[in-house]
Amino acid sequence: MNTTSSSIASTKTRALVINALFIGLTFVATYINFKLPIMGNGGLIHLGNVPLFVAAFVFGRKTGAIAGAVGMGLFDLLSPWTVWAPFTFVIAGAMGYAAGLISEKVPGNKVLVNTLAVVAALVIKIIGYYFAEVILYHNWVQPFGSIPGNFLQVVVAGIIVIPIVARIKQRVI
Repeated sequence: MNTTSSSIASTKTRALVINALFIGLTFVATYINFKLPIMGNGGLIHLGNVPLFVAAFVFGRKTGAIAGAVGMGLFDLLSPWTVWAPFTFVIAGAMGYAAGLISEKVPGNKVLVNTLAVVAALVIKIIGYYFAEVILYHNWVQPFGSIPGNFLQVVVAGIIVIPIVARIKQRVI
């Protein structure tokens, strides 16, 4: 067998396994959640953003996008939150892609760069879910109630991931 084709097959297999692993981790971590009592629209806070950010920062924008879109979208599809699945697929995919892109392309101190990436993902989440709720609830005011939960969800994930991602990356790559 040609070593070049073997290397390409090995690389594709590795990417497939890593993507599948982070889809699974994101799906399971999204199940670690609790409903916010102050939110009239039934929002919840979950840990699915933790593996999404690890995937994006360690393996790049494609893996971050796939982990977020498929992992969280699948959670919504298989839970009482089914109506949210298409929105989550797009929003979480965009969050993972943007976070990974910023982490890959912006030069400088990785802690600061990854913090910027988390902030970008936060903006995508807040704006994305705001408009998703406007579409679903036909109301421009009610979606403001979910902003604190979305903010908390992403900030907590950033606080967990940013300090440990450099060590993870060293051991994996």
